[in-house]
Amino acid sequence: MSSSPSHLSIEKKHWWLTNKKMVDMYVKDARSLIGSEEHSNITSAINLLDAALVLSPRYEIAMEMKAMTLLRLRRFNEVADMLRDYIPSLKMASDENNSCSSSSSSDNNSFARERVKLLSGDSPDRSEQSFKCFSVSDLKKKIISGIVKNRNREDQWRYLILGQACCHLGLMEDAMALLQTGKRIASAAFRRKSVCRSDDSFTSAETCTSQSLPRSYTEHVCSLITHIKLLLRRKTAAIAASEAGLYTESIRHFSKIIDGKRIVPQHFLAECYIHRASSYRSSGRIAESISDCNRTLALDPSSIEALTIRSSLFETIHCFTDSLHDLEHLKLLYNSILRDRKLPGPIWKRQNFTYNEIPAKLRSITTKIEELKLRVASGEINNVDYYALFGLRRGCSRSELERSHLLLTLRHKPDKSTSFIDRCEFSDEVDIETVKDRAKMSGLLLYRLIQKGFTNLMRVALDEEAFEKQRKKAKQDEEIEKKNAFQGVFCRDLAVVGTLLLQNGFNRSIHVKYEGLSC
Repeated sequence: MSSSPSHLSIEKKHWWLTNKKMVDMYVKDARSLIGSEEHSNITSAINLLDAALVLSPRYEIAMEMKAMTLLRLRRFNEVADMLRDYIPSLKMASDENNSCSSSSSSDNNSFARERVKLLSGDSPDRSEQSFKCFSVSDLKKKIISGIVKNRNREDQWRYLILGQACCHLGLMEDAMALLQTGKRIASAAFRRKSVCRSDDSFTSAETCTSQSLPRSYTEHVCSLITHIKLLLRRKTAAIAASEAGLYTESIRHFSKIIDGKRIVPQHFLAECYIHRASSYRSSGRIAESISDCNRTLALDPSSIEALTIRSSLFETIHCFTDSLHDLEHLKLLYNSILRDRKLPGPIWKRQNFTYNEIPAKLRSITTKIEELKLRVASGEINNVDYYALFGLRRGCSRSELERSHLLLTLRHKPDKSTSFIDRCEFSDEVDIETVKDRAKMSGLLLYRLIQKGFTNLMRVALDEEAFEKQRKKAKQDEEIEKKNAFQGVFCRDLAVVGTLLLQNGFNRSIHVKYEGLSC
């Protein structure tokens, strides 16, 4: 026996009302727990909001409360994963991939879908036209699909919260676009509220502003936008200088970002370090470039670009064992990418390569590894070019070597290898001690390489100085011998003349034939 339509509608209404009450209860309890400002209570509030979102996935109040709570807990990765559809760069990348992979049939299907939408909007069904009552089922569909009246309010909190999270994650371009969009939407909402109020209303401007956005929150967003603009301006100037071949100018701009007083997000700082390492390598300062690669890998151990640059630097100075170590690490990363069928890191992380490029890169790295192994087996392991490491010409003086060694020692002391961590803002719960240990180990290896190079080059310089002294001494001895020989010939001639004078007397003419000359 089938149920009557009225009985089914009553069951649906009861189901919807029951879920609505449960969702409201979860949100109310979560709000009270968040107000206590205790870590355990806030964690419980997030669990309650998750339960509410399971029942109503597009419930705006629960989503906003969860995003705000995660932002307060500095769990920026979860905020980005929650609202990743709003990240501009990720959306553009997905659109490019879809446009590249789509065929003519998919284009036709998309056009057909758009045509169906237009037809459904232009010529609605008669049943929908004749339906005048407000049913519970339609309300449920609207809530689930996220169709609410105040659309600007939704976009406002999404853009502002996600913009702050992207800023802390190092996605500065995305953060700038999101925060400016959220600020513009908030300003438009405030203007609409101001226009809608009558002239007889005595509500002050401060009240209207507090209803749209708190003043302290607005000031925080404005200061954040100003800081992002400064960082992006310096980064753009540094990259432009590097592309123009002005590597010293590029290094100066990146150093302003890295050595600034304000804290810089982890991923943005690692990106600046790897760009400055490229500029150092182009200007011939290999030790500084290796140091920046070490810092990048301390912040991001899976940085493929840093490993690639450092391996090429070690190969340049003929330090093949360290270059092989980095290439083996790169090979493991590429194999893990092929195994997992995805790029390393979260989905919003920017990469300078695509998944389709991995097989070709893996083949080239394998060939390079075999080549370096053959060179190591042939005995080229001890032929390290320390002159290139120090940035000196061959045959330099000892004073030049000592000056270069002093500068490198002061810059790359092991005690200073972890100082950059104090100016870094980590995006998630990272073990800072592990980061410091990685930075200390890589900095100590570079420092030992510098000291070993100084010992070898100083020995060569001392040998060259000793050889130069011997050469000068031999030259002086030769000149002294020539001088003594000339003096001996002159004395002998004087003796001959004196003898002739004694034999013939001083008043007589001397007729003697001496070496073809007559006197």
